Amino acid sequence: MIDHRPCSALGGHDLGWLQARLHVDVKGMGRPEHGAVGPLLAWNDDAFAPHSGFGMHGHRDVEIVTYVRQGAVTHEDSLGNRSTVIAGDVQAMHAGSGIRHSERNDGDVPLLLYQIWLRPRTPGGAPSWSTRRFPRADRGGVLRVLASGDARDTDALPIDADARLLGATLRAGDVIAHRLPPGHGAYLVTTAGRVTVNGVTLGARDGAGVADEAVLTIAALEDTEIVLAELLQD
Repeated sequence: MIDHRPCSALGGHDLGWLQARLHVDVKGMGRPEHGAVGPLLAWNDDAFAPHSGFGMHGHRDVEIVTYVRQGAVTHEDSLGNRSTVIAGDVQAMHAGSGIRHSERNDGDVPLLLYQIWLRPRTPGGAPSWSTRRFPRADRGGVLRVLASGDARDTDALPIDADARLLGATLRAGDVIAHRLPPGHGAYLVTTAGRVTVNGVTLGARDGAGVADEAVLTIAALEDTEIVLAELLQD
């Protein structure tokens, strides 16, 4: 089953400096019919205006993975980490027993990112944060693991969740057949171009929840990037 969630039909909010589309309903700010998918609690499509952002604020008991689509996000946290994460790269934060952080766009162009919240396997524990470069050229026509709760994915950012996040850059005409692990669903989002997923057409920034599908056949109708979360089904 493919649950198509068009970008134009997503809930969201506009704070002036921040425009957000919510693929998953979060505390009534999205669409009530767009519920969580397994451990996926939120998938926000955020646009930060230049020289704006969130000041220090706290999280606990959530895994937060950020995929930067355009620009760069400046991260600072209560553990002493400070980094600028550029387009195509990924950061992962294990909030654990509690962490405070800020996210800013210090640049002169809009910052576009996907922020993905996942339910942790276990509550509490020491918080942590990490980032890694994932050159787009290394994802040409193939899905690469970006963040993972599977310790065997040694080249991915570690997360404490029953999920893996993968990404690919596709040219028009590329086709990927991706087998999901047994007992897993998925959520897939495009960036710019159109794709079909098991015959369902997704436009730019559309999402698709996937349940009870063993194989995903992803065909690019236009040049695009895709981000795919494999999610253990409840």
